[in-house]
Amino acid sequence: MLKSGPVWAIGTMSGTSLDGVDAAAIQTDGERIYEFGESAYHPYSSEERAPIAAALGLWPGDARVEEAAEVIETVHATLLSQFERPALIGFHGQTLAHDPRGRGTHQAGNGRVLAEVLDCPVVWDFRSTDVEMGGEGAPLAPFFHFACAKFMEAEGPVVFLNLGGVGNMTWVDPSATTPDEEGALLAFDTGPANAPINDLMLSRRGESMDKDGALAADGDVDEALVEQFLEEPYFYRMPPKSLDRDSFPDIADWVGHMEDADAVATVTAMVAASAAKGLEHCPSPPTGVLVCGGGRKNPTLMAMLSVLMDCPVAPIENAGFDGDMLEAQAFGFLAVRVARGLTTSCPGTTGVRAPVGGGTVSEPTGALAQSGTS
Repeated sequence: MLKSGPVWAIGTMSGTSLDGVDAAAIQTDGERIYEFGESAYHPYSSEERAPIAAALGLWPGDARVEEAAEVIETVHATLLSQFERPALIGFHGQTLAHDPRGRGTHQAGNGRVLAEVLDCPVVWDFRSTDVEMGGEGAPLAPFFHFACAKFMEAEGPVVFLNLGGVGNMTWVDPSATTPDEEGALLAFDTGPANAPINDLMLSRRGESMDKDGALAADGDVDEALVEQFLEEPYFYRMPPKSLDRDSFPDIADWVGHMEDADAVATVTAMVAASAAKGLEHCPSPPTGVLVCGGGRKNPTLMAMLSVLMDCPVAPIENAGFDGDMLEAQAFGFLAVRVARGLTTSCPGTTGVRAPVGGGTVSEPTGALAQSGTS
């Protein structure tokens, strides 16, 4: 049982770009942000990344999922053991498959295991309840983005654009009282982000990313191909809506005939164009767009966004936040909301029928200590 008032929680995130695990401490009561604490990062080694990549798209019951889950749990446990014990931990796990209108959503990693190993309450499986209630199960950071807008004392609508493996956008009206108030939030996945760029770099050059957007900067964009991409049915769906990491499997084939630089430049332009198109859905124009996720470190992508968007575009650091740790902080914040019975998603963020709280809370039972296992 959490004590009343603000507590320290640690959130974690292992994103679809498969770069590693972020962990970050946040002091919150589940409604307000009081303080941000220490953070840590574990980059996946090639040996750790391989079984996770091999399990992408798979569902529980496959042996490859079990192998990936063991890696995910081990890495998280090692990283989290570096922190002073918090009131609780928010463990997102690793999304392997996301099909909210079909089989549901699948995040590998068992929070009960971490609760025992770390001797600390763990909140996990954040998305399943939302999907069961008719929602998309994603994105889930918007309630945290609402708290961020309050924390930064935003005076008008603001957009948080997260460019991880997949892109997602949150439009926030900071004049609202609570995040589940009607009209306070609109959120949805905008399209692919770093995932197809990283995949292209890996297949073409054996590199994990287009560092600093350098290769894209040397290429020429096929504008006709970008326009063709924007004709995909997903972009005509009204939000809320969400994507899987591999929802656009044809991208690599579309640019298959191009030289490396032109191919990466064109895919980067697709990412920027789909994000800019997302602004068309916002209830009112934002005063600015704050970019988080790895995409904000790609100057070529950021320049494209600035050209396409009719408002200031800036990395989220300009508003005083840590862009590397924002999603991890989000799941620490959401963990406290779950533990206190507060909602974590609503019709404006995931399309769920009514505001709902998700997540499972696993308390340590002391079984490891009783068995003498360290």
